[in-house]
Amino acid sequence: MADLLGPTDVRVLAESLGTAPTKKWGQNFVVDAGTVRRIVRIAGVQPGDHVVEVGPGLGSLTLALLEAGAWVTAVEIDPRLAAALPETASRRAPDDAERLAVIGEDALKVAALPGAGPEAGPPAALVANLPYNVSVPVILHFLETFPDLRRVLVMVQAEVADRLAAPPGSRTYGIPSAKAAWYCDVRRAGDVGRAVFWPVPRVDSALVLMERREVPVTSAPREQVFQVIDAAFAQRRKALRGALATLAGSSARSEQALVRAGVDPLTRGEQLGIEDFARIAEAFATLD
Repeated sequence: MADLLGPTDVRVLAESLGTAPTKKWGQNFVVDAGTVRRIVRIAGVQPGDHVVEVGPGLGSLTLALLEAGAWVTAVEIDPRLAAALPETASRRAPDDAERLAVIGEDALKVAALPGAGPEAGPPAALVANLPYNVSVPVILHFLETFPDLRRVLVMVQAEVADRLAAPPGSRTYGIPSAKAAWYCDVRRAGDVGRAVFWPVPRVDSALVLMERREVPVTSAPREQVFQVIDAAFAQRRKALRGALATLAGSSARSEQALVRAGVDPLTRGEQLGIEDFARIAEAFATLD
């Protein structure tokens, strides 16, 4: 088994690298071995799986993924941490370190994942403790850019987890919920206590499990469907007739498109599912 990082290990390692968690990159390092093993277990990681990890930091979760027998491609924006991660893996998981590849890039700009080795194939899972300030954009970017990703298990701010997993009609349903539903079935997969992080955050955390499904059958491009979603929630209290007026060119044209899509113009965005938004985008494309 790998020699996973505990609270003292994390602080000593950070000190040896002359670094500390920064707000700039939303860093909160996990210091509890039980938590990272729990994440790996809930993610269903099996020996031989190729997993991409975003924001590995000092390597707490990375070591647990390697311990489970996975090939790991880690994407780390902090150059100091990216450079140190292979050495940490070699020292604490010497039998597994060859299955690790590190990409020193901004996760929001990554366009290719060269892979951890020729046997790994493209990554099928994203498993990560995501920086809270970019969690939703990172998830959506990876789902769109890497269609081979079939499963996502991420630790995010609890409020974000609620939004991602919210069904239509619920109080927390919004843009993240609808856009995530384009790609995946989404559910909360458990809570995470604040004490497992260094530094201890001022917000609660939660796990979100996302499993890829077929995108809605529609002639509208994803970009146009997402434009409709953005407009529908930009003025959340407005009925769709008014909320989509700017996108359509006028309230009358907005109403025309909604009627064509079979949606009551007085409906609000929070009441619609992803298939409804897709039909509206299709109807917008047929306006004169």
